[in-house]
Amino acid sequence: MISLSIRWPLATMLFLPSSLLILLTVSTPSSCQSSDMMSPKAGNGTPFPWEKMRLPEHIIPVYYDLLIHVNLTTLTFEGTTEIEITASQPTSTIILHSHLLQISKATLKTRVGERLSAEPLRVLEYPPHEQIALLAPEPLAVGIPYTVVIDYAGRLSEHLNGFYKSTYRTKEGEVRVLASTHFEPTAARMAFPCFDEPAFKANFSVKIRREPRHLAISNMPLVKSVTVAEGLIEDHFDVTVKMSTYLVAFIISDFKSISKMTKSGVKVSVYSVPDKIHQADYALDTAVTLLEFYEDYFSIPYPLPKQDLAAIPDFESGAMENWGLTTYRESSLLFDIEKSSAADKLGVTMIVSHELAHQWFGNLVTMQWWNDLWLNEGFAKFMEFVSVSVTHPEMKVDDYFFGKCFNVMEVDALNSSHPISTAVEDPAQIREMFDEVSYEKGACILNMLRDYLGADAFKSGIVQYLQKYSYRNTRNEDLWDRMASICPTDGTERMDGFCSRDPHSSSTSHWRQEGLDVKTMMNTWTLQKGFPLITVTVRGRNVHMRQEHYRKAPEDASETGYLWHVPLTFITSKSDSVQRFLLKTKTDVLILPEEVEWIKFNVGMNGYYIVHYENDGWDSLTGLLKGAHTTVSSNDRASLINNAFQLVSNGKLSIEKALDLTLYLKRETEIMPVFQGLNELIPMYKLMEKRDMNEVENQFKAFLLWLLRDLIDSQTWTDEGSVSQRMLRSQLLLLACVRKYQPCVRRAEAYFREWKEADGNLSLPSDVTLAVFAVGVQNPEGWDFLYRKYQSSLSTSEKEKIEFALCISQDEDKLQWLLDEGFKGDVIKIQEFPHILGAVGRNPVGYRLAWQFLRENWDKLIQKFELGSASLTYMVIGTTSQFSTRARLEEVKEFFGSLKEKGSQLRCVQQTIETIGENIRWMDKNFEKIRVWLQSEKLELL
Repeated sequence: MISLSIRWPLATMLFLPSSLLILLTVSTPSSCQSSDMMSPKAGNGTPFPWEKMRLPEHIIPVYYDLLIHVNLTTLTFEGTTEIEITASQPTSTIILHSHLLQISKATLKTRVGERLSAEPLRVLEYPPHEQIALLAPEPLAVGIPYTVVIDYAGRLSEHLNGFYKSTYRTKEGEVRVLASTHFEPTAARMAFPCFDEPAFKANFSVKIRREPRHLAISNMPLVKSVTVAEGLIEDHFDVTVKMSTYLVAFIISDFKSISKMTKSGVKVSVYSVPDKIHQADYALDTAVTLLEFYEDYFSIPYPLPKQDLAAIPDFESGAMENWGLTTYRESSLLFDIEKSSAADKLGVTMIVSHELAHQWFGNLVTMQWWNDLWLNEGFAKFMEFVSVSVTHPEMKVDDYFFGKCFNVMEVDALNSSHPISTAVEDPAQIREMFDEVSYEKGACILNMLRDYLGADAFKSGIVQYLQKYSYRNTRNEDLWDRMASICPTDGTERMDGFCSRDPHSSSTSHWRQEGLDVKTMMNTWTLQKGFPLITVTVRGRNVHMRQEHYRKAPEDASETGYLWHVPLTFITSKSDSVQRFLLKTKTDVLILPEEVEWIKFNVGMNGYYIVHYENDGWDSLTGLLKGAHTTVSSNDRASLINNAFQLVSNGKLSIEKALDLTLYLKRETEIMPVFQGLNELIPMYKLMEKRDMNEVENQFKAFLLWLLRDLIDSQTWTDEGSVSQRMLRSQLLLLACVRKYQPCVRRAEAYFREWKEADGNLSLPSDVTLAVFAVGVQNPEGWDFLYRKYQSSLSTSEKEKIEFALCISQDEDKLQWLLDEGFKGDVIKIQEFPHILGAVGRNPVGYRLAWQFLRENWDKLIQKFELGSASLTYMVIGTTSQFSTRARLEEVKEFFGSLKEKGSQLRCVQQTIETIGENIRWMDKNFEKIRVWLQSEKLELL
């Protein structure tokens, strides 16, 4: 699954801290369940025979036969679920999941000789655990197949999970209703009673009853359609492969589709509402290309005869990997050739790649339990880059990968972070696992492992893993056990269970350690939270290295005892050949062949760690950037910028030295160092905007424009160039216009005037549309016109850009109206509201409104967006994380502390309280230094 934050492209830099850029999936663990579970009572007061949150393991589902009949007028559905089960020990109690379903009848069928017997089952419900107990009159015999038959009914969910209602408006204005599913992680139980845990894999036969005017699709191809009554058709779909309940999917709609075949004969189709099917071509071509890539890369054929991709009008997350029927937000799948930008195309490509990677990682091989969700999501995130770098080389996606690592490090540096593999039990805790640590950190440590083993050895290991565990469930250690049989491709070989290097090998890039133990090494990255700070001290030819647990605040830097196995890489002034050293102890020393002027560790940012260069190490690297910045790669330049400001936070480096380092950006032209500079500098003035610091705030904004003015002036207002050039242009022009740089504002005003006079039918260069809208929205007429175009536009890309612009208005009344209207979920769909609240919360004019709205509407918010969901996290972080005063900190603590089981223990609350405290400390320490630095002679050009 892709979480909700692949949205407004990198434009959100202007309003989000760097930790929340792209694919935000911040965690939100909560302790919302009662601990008094000693004697659970069913709904009728009868003792419930099972007290644990997890299901017992002695009843095993083998096969489901599902019949679903939905009424899109009454928004209700009826169903019959037949589950073939076996028992591994005698029991008269069958415990499974059911949530918000009305069960009318339950029967146990079995064959005795030639006779089929049917016994009624007594039903007990225990809503706190979303469980039901079926009580049999006699104990089930071990190893005998039984069939449980359950008749039930339910209402389509008004939320965006389970079996839920979605609507769309045709271009003629007619509102149409459809029904779709989203089951991950724990919502299959809202559509049919089931054993709703990932380890209970089974085969599924799905039958859907529908009206003739509708179309039903599911995981497998349609086998036949039967008319069961006048005006009622029953569609029978083929039996699925063995899979988990959260991957089941069905949609009843009036969608249209387009299709193509892969080389191996898999039918790939894209479905959407009829008025938008012309925007499906890019996704279809991309899906075919990527599916063919994955079949080849994994050496395992895609096991189903078809792969559907469906764009759902109402969809909370970004996308979902249901096997054979992946579902998406419209903005994550549809590409309008006239109005979508380069960033939009990159987003669609990466999301489709992510969901198709899941067809192997997640679907074919599934984590045993949600504590190892990263085995699904970290791999899918990592494979986005592996696949797209091959299938779409022009996008140069490798350049963007390390930015994901910087983003997650912002969260992973907090005490409220968690290990990649973390114990979870209840649904809220499971939902909060869909965060940056599972996705981005998971991908970053996999990339580090690939760099450590070599691409070929790494690929061999994951192919062996997939082949061994196909249609099965795995734990963290299963992956490392397969990787342990692989040695780096640099002359090493297996000896006594470890990889050891041939002493006669002449390779200069080997890991300078004996006994490479992949499992032990990777456990240090998955079972401990956080990441190491490597301090490097050069004394002559000796390089002294020391590792410690990085913490943002010096007062938090108490020794945790954490120790990582860190695959260090470095280059020097005397050699651009990458040298490698595996640091397994707290300190170590390596000896260079000769003295050097500078040394740069973590080459290409392939490692998940940051580096501090003691003594004059930072001065040497700053001088290098000032004199000949292209000596090191653009990724290395970006990582130096990031590391410098991380070290300011924990007191290892002065803010003056970090700012001095950024001065070289005056001559920078590459996208990632520029973006990383913005990621570090913009949050500084965002903190100032929410305090009475206008003079320094304005000076700092002027400094930022001065730093990038030459690059801004060189941008054309076109859609020309490579993907990275176009994305850079889009963000620089947006920054310049929002910061009221007059050459940019005048150009944007002229474009907006022409666009408005043409009633929005003029084709703007898509990559500069954000800048044009950001300027046009600032007067009341422009705001009103943009909102009218939002209502009528069929382009999801255009609507997202308008939505972003509406949120950066400087008119408080407009912003309040937008919050109220957005929360109604009518013209603006409710799925958009978290982004609206977050963006208004980062607006210096709107942040008070957003914070007030969150507090006044909390009870309604947690009804629409579940505790633990990424949407709720986004809103909490978006409205509070840029506060930097003690008064605001007390407000936040008081409000969330009053919520108790309604959210006081959410991890996002812990994160934002910690972040605000860090903001206060950072501003107290550095604000005056920034003021003095800005007034120094160095910046006399300002």
